[in-house]
Amino acid sequence: MLKTFPIGGIHPPGNKLSADKAIERFALPETVVIPLSQHIGAPAVACVAKGDKVLAGQLIAKADGFVSSNIHSSVSGTVKAVDTYVNAQGLRRPAITITVEGDEWVEGVDLSDELIEECNLEPKEIIAKVAEAGIVGMGGATFPAHVKLSVPPGCKAECLIINGVECEPFLTADHRLMLEKGAEMLIGARIIAKALGVNKTYVGVENNKPDAIAHLKKLAAKYNGEVEIVPLKVQYPQGGEKQLIAAVTGRQVPSKGLPIAVGAVVQNAGTAFAVYEAVQKNKPLVERVITVTGKALSEPKNLLVRIGTPMQSLLEYCGIDSVEGTLKIVGGGPMMGRSMCNPEESMMKGSSGLLVLTEPETKRGEEAECIRCGKCVEACPMGLEPYLMGRVSKIKNFEMAEQHYIYDCIECGCCTYSCPAYLPLLDWLKLGKAEVMKIMRARTSK
Repeated sequence: MLKTFPIGGIHPPGNKLSADKAIERFALPETVVIPLSQHIGAPAVACVAKGDKVLAGQLIAKADGFVSSNIHSSVSGTVKAVDTYVNAQGLRRPAITITVEGDEWVEGVDLSDELIEECNLEPKEIIAKVAEAGIVGMGGATFPAHVKLSVPPGCKAECLIINGVECEPFLTADHRLMLEKGAEMLIGARIIAKALGVNKTYVGVENNKPDAIAHLKKLAAKYNGEVEIVPLKVQYPQGGEKQLIAAVTGRQVPSKGLPIAVGAVVQNAGTAFAVYEAVQKNKPLVERVITVTGKALSEPKNLLVRIGTPMQSLLEYCGIDSVEGTLKIVGGGPMMGRSMCNPEESMMKGSSGLLVLTEPETKRGEEAECIRCGKCVEACPMGLEPYLMGRVSKIKNFEMAEQHYIYDCIECGCCTYSCPAYLPLLDWLKLGKAEVMKIMRARTSK
């Protein structure tokens, strides 16, 4: 039997419209707007000024603390502004705007397709290069990769798990990356394993990607069992960090615990590829693969896009008739993505998908009373009680929400998807979780 996590989960339609679309390199835009906060943690601090000339791959903003990330220019040109921009949610955030003038790179970046397998760097040197390159978790969480590789004192990494699950409906960027850059991804995974000091790497891939599984198994055969490709049952949210660890190793990450508590470190497939490029090619994270998809598009695609490119240009390239006439544009997938009110939002390090939803796909049923049917409880992959936590969050009883472990919610949306009363459970849970986390942080800071 295929492995999976032990509790909860749902089976939404896959809608992998772009699964057979090879990755295309998207043309350089006329201008890029590069946000200074593309990661969890403190925003980076700009180290260039208006009028400066920059090259692709050049450091333009420095990490401001350990949990932060460097930002590099994705293009060559002139800095037009160091100011703010309006993000997808309509909020102003710091960013650097660059007028594109050609495509010249900083010295030392290897842009060739030559595969480099051997890595002779020491673990500390690998972690330093990962930090220098500004690599973050590219599955959407955007946690600085060098922080994950720096195992806390008293903990020991026993295995590395590469997340190639891509369980979100519609998204296919990781699928295509594993097919087209599988060798580079596995080398990147082995470099990460070396940095962690572990001898065992698992690559989890859902069984709806048989071509990727077969391809990676063939590539991994030469690693003498140190890299194992693990086919997984198709079940959302199989790609959740705790769910993936449970599926692959059988270990349960404790409440409020981190994966390292059970000896595991999880990195996304795209992150492993970025590590390969950083360590073996001296290339910082300035571009990534994104799926641009949806039934409202004439040509869903997987595109290799420079960071800072306006999302609207991707939609137009993939055949959207009118951004203004579209009902909803989502950054990410339909389950955990966020609705965009500004289609001019910039492509970022964590941008795995751009989804255009049609009206029937977004229409909610009329909200009714909860009948305590328990379907949300059955679907919750964290074993929580969404109906209860949703209600107490709605009435702002955050003490009770904390008592029922709302901080363990991974915001996967399984509860809302399964609710026959069409209750906006996830909305209430996000509200309650955010408030409870504020209370817990304030308590520990006293």
